[in-house]
Amino acid sequence: MKPQNNHGIKRVIRATGFSIKGLKAAFRDEAAFRQELALAVIMLPIAILVNVTVVEKLLLVLSVFLVLIVELLNSAIEAVVDRFGGEIHPLSGQAKDIASAAVLLSLLFCAICWIAIIGPLLI
Repeated sequence: MKPQNNHGIKRVIRATGFSIKGLKAAFRDEAAFRQELALAVIMLPIAILVNVTVVEKLLLVLSVFLVLIVELLNSAIEAVVDRFGGEIHPLSGQAKDIASAAVLLSLLFCAICWIAIIGPLLI
């Protein structure tokens, strides 16, 4: 049921609350999210402190955030499939596999960005 009088700043505040609730649930229930968040805590300060252009810094930071975002979407898809897919079904497995592939691609993108930008500084 849609809440009544949910407009303007009130809607933004409620949506922010739901987002925080989702982040807490992902942290509590998803080991992969916790692992990727731990890497982000290490990588983000490096991205900010390294001596590269602003665009390169943005690419480093955004590639890390992309991994976290895709992991959240993957977790959401898995939760929905698990909720409605009590029996083993090929489409359930396919949905989970495709979501997992999206995480893999985001990780590869992040690795490529970091290797391309940070790699030459280490040589």
